Amino acid sequence: MTSGLPFDDFRNLLRDLPGPDEDAVAAVRARDIQLTKPPGALGRLESIAEWLAAWTGRPPAVTRPLVAVFAGNHGVVQHGVAPFPASVTAQMVENFAAGGAAINQICVAHDLGLKVFDLALEYPTGDITQDSAMDEKTCAATMAFGMEAIAGGTDLLCLGEMGIGNTTVAAAIFHALFGGEPADWVGPGTGSAGPVLERKIEAVGQAVQFHRDHIGDPLEVLRRLGGREIAAVAGAILAARMERIPVIIDGFVVTAAAAVLHVANPSALDHCLVGHVSAEPAHARALNELGKEPLLSLGMRLGEGTGAALAAGIVKAAALCHRGMATFEQAGVSEKES
Repeated sequence: MTSGLPFDDFRNLLRDLPGPDEDAVAAVRARDIQLTKPPGALGRLESIAEWLAAWTGRPPAVTRPLVAVFAGNHGVVQHGVAPFPASVTAQMVENFAAGGAAINQICVAHDLGLKVFDLALEYPTGDITQDSAMDEKTCAATMAFGMEAIAGGTDLLCLGEMGIGNTTVAAAIFHALFGGEPADWVGPGTGSAGPVLERKIEAVGQAVQFHRDHIGDPLEVLRRLGGREIAAVAGAILAARMERIPVIIDGFVVTAAAAVLHVANPSALDHCLVGHVSAEPAHARALNELGKEPLLSLGMRLGEGTGAALAAGIVKAAALCHRGMATFEQAGVSEKES
């Protein structure tokens, strides 16, 4: 029996997630030992090839990679928690559309598709220090909207975000899910320092305290403390799992969306890689909570999906190495003597 509440469908999905294709993994391993290299010589590229096969059910290949960037605005910005005004979110979305952002250049470099989603930027979410960011219906609808990111088809989904104030929101989510002190999870974001950083820490503490009676449920954490872009990212991760599409998670804010799913079901992120560890100080701590090892560590903290998009180049290379390398027999190369 269900209650008929908007989150019920998501709870049901999270209880019954598809698992990896073990036959596809076995086929990758069988081919790998025949390739013209010592066993294990390609290190993590070999496990990435297995991961691609596990979640697509076919030999490793990336032919239609997509970067999806979700943008949202946040009521908590009114407390001066960010050095930029909320209007910058819409301005950056226009910059993405014009091809002028870092993510545009990385997509060109790695031949990645790009979709940018404007999530009602003129209507910021509620101020999380004294209200819920969203009601359950709005949050569930936004997750459903995020699920549509894969419409049109992709075989590798890279997730990014844009939203002034969203590192405050992400820090509040981590604090609610994993405990500690507010300062453990708060960092500079877009450059917060001094009084701005102090206000940010204070806002995170106030928000979690205000919602303290409801943070035992991760979906309630999402709707009460999150943002539209974070809810959409969570929906996109879940949709990709159901459709057997591998996912690359970007930085601090995208990881907050992933953390909600992880707490709901610890296997929910098995189809996800983490593209990079952000320079945002608490990101490494969050990844440790998730048991995830990032592919890259470049001192980046931009968001936009930039770390995930860079990591997509590595994933593409892993697939090409596995599929394109000759076997010892094909190349006429002598195998290791037993």
